[in-house]
Amino acid sequence: MILVLNGPNLNLLGNRETEVYGTATLTDLEGFCQRVAAELGSQAVCRQSNHEGQLIDWLHGAAGEGATGVVLNPGGFTHTSVALRDAIAAVTVPVVEVHISNVLRREPFRHVSLTGAVSVGSIMGLGLNGYELAIRYLLRG
Repeated sequence: MILVLNGPNLNLLGNRETEVYGTATLTDLEGFCQRVAAELGSQAVCRQSNHEGQLIDWLHGAAGEGATGVVLNPGGFTHTSVALRDAIAAVTVPVVEVHISNVLRREPFRHVSLTGAVSVGSIMGLGLNGYELAIRYLLRG
């Protein structure tokens, strides 16, 4: 099982800055992730929270739930959360950081990823396809 965690403001997908994030909704994204995982003989459990502590709790519990990996879009916490960074570093399951947009083509404050530095990899700028690549990597190695 793959755990797909989406951070703050991703509940607004499809409505928020569609020129940056596209028109797919969070429901569309979750369905897409579930189809990709099913195609590979697994499942994707998808969650979203605007709360840093909730994301940390889900990371801490990932292995206990049977997750073999985590796809994480930390949203704005990417650039600000030492606590989320430390949680990724502390867990035993691999975490792949995903961003729908290419954060390096955006505002300078988005160019530093605290969470990416402790993830096994980062995928950005490929839209929802980045989630597929992360799921495929985590399920196939």
